[in-house]
Amino acid sequence: MLAACCGRWLGCLGLRQPQVWAGAGRWAGQVCQARLQGSGGPRRLGSEPDIPTPGPARRILKEWTLRVSPFGRLWARLPCHLAVRPLDPLAHPDSDRVLVSVCGKEGGARGLDGLQVTYDAALQEMAVVADGIDPRAAVEVHVPLKFDLNIKSSGSGCVKVQNIECDHCKIETEQGTSTLQSVKSQKIHVLTKGGKVICLGTVYGNIDIHASDKSTVTIDKLQGSSVHVSTEDGLLNANYLYSESSFLSSAAGDITLGNIHGNIILQSETGNITVDSSSGCLQASTHQGAIDVYVSQLGKVQLKSHKGSVIVKVPSSLQTYLQLSGKEVDVNPEVGVQEMAEDHKNDGVTVTGLMNQADKHEKWINAAAPEGTVSFRNQSWFQSLKLQD
Repeated sequence: MLAACCGRWLGCLGLRQPQVWAGAGRWAGQVCQARLQGSGGPRRLGSEPDIPTPGPARRILKEWTLRVSPFGRLWARLPCHLAVRPLDPLAHPDSDRVLVSVCGKEGGARGLDGLQVTYDAALQEMAVVADGIDPRAAVEVHVPLKFDLNIKSSGSGCVKVQNIECDHCKIETEQGTSTLQSVKSQKIHVLTKGGKVICLGTVYGNIDIHASDKSTVTIDKLQGSSVHVSTEDGLLNANYLYSESSFLSSAAGDITLGNIHGNIILQSETGNITVDSSSGCLQASTHQGAIDVYVSQLGKVQLKSHKGSVIVKVPSSLQTYLQLSGKEVDVNPEVGVQEMAEDHKNDGVTVTGLMNQADKHEKWINAAAPEGTVSFRNQSWFQSLKLQD
């Protein structure tokens, strides 16, 4: 029921930018009309499914237009779906309005009288609050571009934030999906107890994402000084990660990453760790899972799987010092390792060596699998792209 509800809403609130509207009524009407349009075409990897809306037509049930300061905060507490987008700068060049509308099925939705939409000029705070509103309703809010966000949804309420630039962005959900698209903020905090977290486009800032239970985190691109992402039993997937310092962890879920840059720490208890391309310093550890990493450029790389295996792939031109230890160590003969030495003891083996006359104090790879196999092989940058025929 939850998946169907969130799926319908996400399909309704498509990723299209609104046109230039003369007023709030026309704005809300066109948004709701867009909800009735679906697309059966292919979609980009990592994007939301564009699901056509079944059932009765949805319409505007209530709407508000309030004059506000261009720099303020949206404070929302709702049990239903919420979408937040910036005002159209052509229609509102002074950025001094907040437009709020509620859409629902024909025949209305219960609890609309309990929906409070207020603005406190002293606090510069816009509040959208309701307890008893129909959870199948959808609230849409257009705010000034620089508005801070403090949003909490209950039940299966989903939250979507698009194209916002602010100082603080905080989103909490229970079972609903949190979607951030092209969001830039000094601090971004996302917390979900059982819903998905989806980041589309580039999400920029100091980022803290935590997903409990079986919640998954799916990311197109994160960029910022500090990035902290964690799951419990759910998958953590990111296509691109650019940061000075990142810590990504999962208790039992897999961590699957594309291109990562910076100082990165990856930890999982029982999940697997996969990195398509790493550039920078990397520490990755898992207790029972496997590790598979392509190191394109490096500072210092340390990989350890206590009970699983480790695969390390590098370009032939990489300069690095190697220390590979495990129950077994397999170094592909095509890899040009100089000064290679083997040390067998305690039912294991340690292989050391150099590639391309590297300085072992500056650039090195240390891979360990005490109860598994460490494999070391060549791979070109082109192969790391995993392009399909």
